[in-house]
Amino acid sequence: MMGMRRWLGAVVALGMLGGCEPLDGGGGGTTGDVLFTQGFAFVRSDRNIYVVDDDGDPNSPQRLTTSGGAYTPSISRDGTSIVFVQKVGTTTSLQTVPTTGGTVATLLSSNDAACGACTNFRGPTFSPDGRTIVFAFDRGAGSNSSLARINVNGSGFTELTPGTTISYGAPSFFPSGNTVVAPAGNNTFQYNQLAFVPAAGGSPTYVSLGNEVLAIANRAVVSPDGRQVALDGRLSSGSTRIFVGNVSATGLSGTLRRLTDYTASTVQESFPSWVGSTTLGFLFNDSGGDPSIYRAPVSSTASSVTLAVPSANEPFYGPI
Repeated sequence: MMGMRRWLGAVVALGMLGGCEPLDGGGGGTTGDVLFTQGFAFVRSDRNIYVVDDDGDPNSPQRLTTSGGAYTPSISRDGTSIVFVQKVGTTTSLQTVPTTGGTVATLLSSNDAACGACTNFRGPTFSPDGRTIVFAFDRGAGSNSSLARINVNGSGFTELTPGTTISYGAPSFFPSGNTVVAPAGNNTFQYNQLAFVPAAGGSPTYVSLGNEVLAIANRAVVSPDGRQVALDGRLSSGSTRIFVGNVSATGLSGTLRRLTDYTASTVQESFPSWVGSTTLGFLFNDSGGDPSIYRAPVSSTASSVTLAVPSANEPFYGPI
């Protein structure tokens, strides 16, 4: 708790960092001298990858890339690597960088021969055994988005949802590694279902969201014990809130419940990431201010929140 209290002073000092434009470019790793074992990976307004260890200073995160254009980092289960999407103009690629700093590696670029007319990569995540990465992508302008799997060295591209008439968002693995859950819907602007997709290929199972959630804004993530799922649900007011529900590898059990007790339509909560089986980290923003990462316990009733990392975006916690 002492660590949490000393972090709160960072909002004023760092709150103006959100005004920079994203940079274009690829690669741009750092030297291998970053101290990271467990904590948050995220991007800042310069669109580079940063990490902050739980034992480190959240006011002074360590930068892992230098060329900008980075989106949605995800940490491997052994905590050694981060996979992320790199955007340069209309080209996207899947890249990795060690969590301790070092060389950035490109695994797959849009329209590579291995995947054909694949574009707009989104939401890559490592399998529990660290051998593969699953991600969402488009087949072309106006097409439905699909899910694919590649090996961590960039080989073995396999489409998991070929010929899809449904669009898929960022996937998350169940602990077994046999199934991923992903937002799904008729188009990428209306993910109003959860899809349970066999990681080795096969027919997905779909379930509706119910409760007050109209659609999933960015991601749905499975808890480390595989018993719960968290998602950022868009409400009729236009705001988003983090919701949690009980889950199995085939569907939801019961109704989704709100993580926090905020009610103002100006509040936006998004990009949930499990910090353990009973705690979530997520992005919090109010009235268009500077987004930061907060934590909240998961319980049957709405929870209070604690600032974790100021001036951060698209968080992912690991390893867990």
